[in-house]
Amino acid sequence: MAQSDRDKPLYMISVAAELTGMHPQTLRVYESKGLVNPKRSGGNTRLYSRADIERLELINQLTDEGINLAGVVRILDMKERAEERERENEKLRSRVRELEDQLHELKMQKKITALVPRGGSADPEQVLKGLLGGGCI
Repeated sequence: MAQSDRDKPLYMISVAAELTGMHPQTLRVYESKGLVNPKRSGGNTRLYSRADIERLELINQLTDEGINLAGVVRILDMKERAEERERENEKLRSRVRELEDQLHELKMQKKITALVPRGGSADPEQVLKGLLGGGCI
């Protein structure tokens, strides 16, 4: 599922409560404590996204394990930070791959340039034959 689909506000509070097995009042409390932030419709109706539902399910799991809401807040914060770091790391890995490709290309250009005779009067076809081991073009 694409990130934008996960964030699309779809579920009214009654549906979100049913999907998570929580009471609607519990969802309101979690919202007031900043644990979840559903979007609002034009008529000020709370609308929960799939990402909100998943977050509520995680909150439910953590509280079922005996973790209090202050602990849940800290865990969610650490989880979000870890996810952000992972996104940053992926961007950096991608950039390193790009730079490695560019470096490889520059090294190849340098090797090719070193094989071209000085003086500039060499026939490009002859240079290419030399690079390819004298084979036919």
